[in-house]
Amino acid sequence: MNRNAIVIVAVVLIALGAFGLARGKFSYTEETHKANIGSIELSLKDKETVAVPQWLSIGAIAAGALLLVFGRRK
Repeated sequence: MNRNAIVIVAVVLIALGAFGLARGKFSYTEETHKANIGSIELSLKDKETVAVPQWLSIGAIAAGALLLVFGRRK
């Protein structure tokens, strides 16, 4: 893997970790059921919320920082 790719991965990890620390959770909508009854279409959408563990965010930032430091050596 070349150095530019390592730097990009490191920056993405740091950004995702910072986002996880700042937000703490994220939500998404999932369509779970869909039915057609004659000319009527029914659908059910569930809104899910996922909590991002603080240790995971800190770990991503640390891994990104380590990649930045050790990825530049050689």
